[in-house]
Amino acid sequence: MTGATGEPDEQPADATDPAEEREVGVGPWAGPPPEDGRYDPQLLAEGDRRNVADQYRYWSVEAIVADLDTRRHPFHVAIENWAHDLNIGSVVRTANAFNAAGVHIVGRRRWNRRGAMVTDRYLHVAHHPDAAALAGWATSAGSLPIVGIDNVPGSVPIEGYAFPRECVLLFGQESTGLTAEAQAACDVVLHITQYGSTRSINAGAAAAIAMHAWVTQHAR
Repeated sequence: MTGATGEPDEQPADATDPAEEREVGVGPWAGPPPEDGRYDPQLLAEGDRRNVADQYRYWSVEAIVADLDTRRHPFHVAIENWAHDLNIGSVVRTANAFNAAGVHIVGRRRWNRRGAMVTDRYLHVAHHPDAAALAGWATSAGSLPIVGIDNVPGSVPIEGYAFPRECVLLFGQESTGLTAEAQAACDVVLHITQYGSTRSINAGAAAAIAMHAWVTQHAR
């Protein structure tokens, strides 16, 4: 499901969002348990306190992933991972919110999962050693165009850009943005127009803006 790396996660298995310290979810199932293979016996018995949509209450992770797979959006998210950046987890969490087809970690295999709040369990996560390998995968997957997001010279405003329906959105790390190798692998690089005094926008926020821009054009 998540392209196991053989390396330990960097968060506890039951990590929760600090905003959810109050009791959330539902308690144990009342009445006879449903005769439906999608339901998790342990969750039925103990309650489901996960941060999942109500329609998925008591479902196993595998059942949720299988259902999401029937309606994934045809864009992928790639993160050039040259540092253990907490924003990587935030981008993964947003990719889950918009039901991306997949997430691709480019560079270091290990990444900071804490910000993902275990949402990576509901996504298909792959690893590529470098941008050239990502580009090779994109070609083999149907010549998917790679759309970089960075405010570099020659980049195009994201506002008004017509996103390809099937594509890869590529994001760099917080401090340095996309490497020259990553920019070379892109079919186009977009920037988010800013109006304040700072040069850049938070990487996690930029990723959310870009994914939402795709959604407003293509999501049904």
